Amino acid sequence: MSKKKKASRLHKTLVEQILDKNNVPYEQLVFPTYEDGDVATLDLTQTETDDHLIYKTLVLTGKTTGPVVGVVPVDEHLDEKKLAKASGNKKVSMVPLKELVKTTGYEHGANTPIGIWEKLKYPIYIDNIAQEQGKIVVSSGQIGRSVRIEATAMAKLVHGSFTDLVER
Repeated sequence: MSKKKKASRLHKTLVEQILDKNNVPYEQLVFPTYEDGDVATLDLTQTETDDHLIYKTLVLTGKTTGPVVGVVPVDEHLDEKKLAKASGNKKVSMVPLKELVKTTGYEHGANTPIGIWEKLKYPIYIDNIAQEQGKIVVSSGQIGRSVRIEATAMAKLVHGSFTDLVER
């Protein structure tokens, strides 16, 4: 392989290595980002991917379970009451930003259900719409890096449950 071709390939993130190890097909994606206060955020105006197919990974905590993960489209809001009920908690609340890296190992914008499951085995809940959409986009553990993956394959890998999570 020529040096130029080798240099143009993306290195594999830990999440992509996990997917390779488990023979789960995926497509590497790179999104532009911008600084929003003290966090990096995806610039979705610079992408051709439908926002409703891009999912955010939210980490909450409940008294019964400790940390739980909710995976919903970036253009939707997580209904905390629905996640609490699905996870067997009376109530859940977002993990504070300053505790996120300590809780998940990932900074804001890089949380990924695949990496979180591999490292920590937190319960993962994915909004039902992902199952209907087929392929969805989730972070691959680095800001601006994502993977397009079959939702059911991801759920199987992370022992995730499909449930209604978005506010109506």
